[in-house]
Amino acid sequence: MKGHIPLKDNKIYRWIMIPICIAMCLFGRFIPPFEGLSSDAMGVIFIFLGSLILWLTIGIDWPSLLCIFSLSFLKNIGFKSALANSFGNETWLFLLFTFICTYALSKTSLIKRVAIAFVDNKLAKKSGRLFILLFLTSILLLGLFISPTVLFIVVLPILNEIFEIAHIEKGDRIAKVLMMGLGFTVSISSGMTPIAHVFPVLALKAAAASISLIVYMGMAIPAGIVLFMLMYFMLILFAKPEVDKLKDLDLSSLRKALPKTNKKDIVILSIFVMVILLWIVPSFFKEAAPDFYNAINQYGTAMPPLLGVLLLCIIRIDGEPLIKVDDAFRNGIPWGSLMMCAATLVLGVALTNDAIGLKAFLKDNIGSSLTGVAAIGLLIIFALWAAIQTNLSSNMVTATLVSAVAASVLASADTGLNLNAMASVIGMLASFAFATPPSMPHIAIVAGSDYCSTKDVLIYGGVLMVLSILVACLIGYPLACLFM
Repeated sequence: MKGHIPLKDNKIYRWIMIPICIAMCLFGRFIPPFEGLSSDAMGVIFIFLGSLILWLTIGIDWPSLLCIFSLSFLKNIGFKSALANSFGNETWLFLLFTFICTYALSKTSLIKRVAIAFVDNKLAKKSGRLFILLFLTSILLLGLFISPTVLFIVVLPILNEIFEIAHIEKGDRIAKVLMMGLGFTVSISSGMTPIAHVFPVLALKAAAASISLIVYMGMAIPAGIVLFMLMYFMLILFAKPEVDKLKDLDLSSLRKALPKTNKKDIVILSIFVMVILLWIVPSFFKEAAPDFYNAINQYGTAMPPLLGVLLLCIIRIDGEPLIKVDDAFRNGIPWGSLMMCAATLVLGVALTNDAIGLKAFLKDNIGSSLTGVAAIGLLIIFALWAAIQTNLSSNMVTATLVSAVAASVLASADTGLNLNAMASVIGMLASFAFATPPSMPHIAIVAGSDYCSTKDVLIYGGVLMVLSILVACLIGYPLACLFM
């Protein structure tokens, strides 16, 4: 609505709600606890609620620091433990170093080169439908390893060039399909691996689930591919784009405009591939060569990207390092997301701390009421919750909140659900944001573009959200149980 002021910019809201939430975080532990709860448990509840309100309405940067600061005053947490379980957590460092590695890759021409190679070939020229499929497939492939916003920003200029070469204008259905397809595919790919994608990692940590990267991908990649194909057919069949505009399209000018691949690009790609192999390959030798598996696995998930960052900084070509750390810190790291990641990591520790007692309280008070609920019913409830919330608000809040509640519920009753599988599905669904501008930055760009509207995104993204729930329940969860 014209003239509407977002809550985070509304002065009256800020003057009232921010002090209330700060008071909840800092002084909630002094409120007399309910029967069965400790003062620390009350503190965690109020810190969680205060932080959640601020995350949803104000932002994710300083509210995350407030969350960490407030938790440090709890008797069973302390300041040193709060820092060790947030910024010192292996998961946080894994994401930090991974973002630096993907930033280095995004500074090369390799991402654009892959995307153009998929559409500038004989197969893509045969029909417009094949062109669309190949273009979106390139995004899906690249999105397995690149953070969503970075990928979208890198590929968007290529799409604009395609519009210009094909004489595609505002109002053309083919423009709507390609723009929405780009945004939707970026979201789908971000849930298919935990590499440079924070949402699956947060969900698994919030639920205290312990699975390897390869096991998560064994579930999420097949599920993502199925959802991708459903998305493709949905756009082709219902939007009915003018596909003839893409037939026999000559995109050689895009390929010619690319700078030549140089030694720097090759070395950066080699380092990135090495990092991925160090994450994935050892899992294949867990049974066949346990000594080799343990030798690599003992260093954890943060070691490969840390090694990658070191090599990127040390190796010099033409007198210059492959990357400069200060440049990567300024331009390549989503600090707001990392701040929230740090907060949710230590919050998850507090929620599951036996000395604080929230887990035991939930088990005693919720467990009996869930005894008769069918496993399929709970699966649908959590899948619906994750999908709807992530399409309306923060993905990270969704991943953390839904996973933490699911972990508490599953621990408090014999539901028959697999916790690791449930957390994996929630992490995947938390990434599948399509329907509204607040869901993800690149979806906001799609909805605000000249080629499609917020209404288009809501309709097609809403249908895709329903499809994602079906895929998660019918394919994702069974596959996850099979691997876990």
